[in-house]
Amino acid sequence: MITTPTPSMLRALPAEHRHRLMRLGREVSFPQGARLFEEGSLADRFWIIRTGTVELDMHVPGRRAAVIETLHHNELVGWSWLFTPHVWHLGAATTTPVRTYEFDATAVRLMCQDDPAMGSAIAQWVGDVLAHRLRSARTRLLDLYAPYGAGGNV
Repeated sequence: MITTPTPSMLRALPAEHRHRLMRLGREVSFPQGARLFEEGSLADRFWIIRTGTVELDMHVPGRRAAVIETLHHNELVGWSWLFTPHVWHLGAATTTPVRTYEFDATAVRLMCQDDPAMGSAIAQWVGDVLAHRLRSARTRLLDLYAPYGAGGNV
């Protein structure tokens, strides 16, 4: 299987759009073990990691939450804020102390509406992140729950 790096805002957005987006960000810190959001709750913000690690997890009935992916420096935490109904599809928790840039989802969506070129660039970036996360989730869930060797046939 070919693995690709998570799409980075630094590579995905033109410098002008990156600078405009970053003006909306505020620096926020979280201790190790903090829950950033729960699956099914309102997705009203998102983060870009400056330092530390965040695990994305998925509720599995009758079992512990399955860790889908671990995120690091410059990675986007949260994509559900961009797509209606704006509820989280996964959960997220810090595994180390984390420093991030936090963004208000409504403010970013309004900026995207006001500047269609920026909106398109952000939608492409977040869509690429979403596609990467779906591949990661599929692989991880097959690793955890499929019979040995099933991954090649699914």
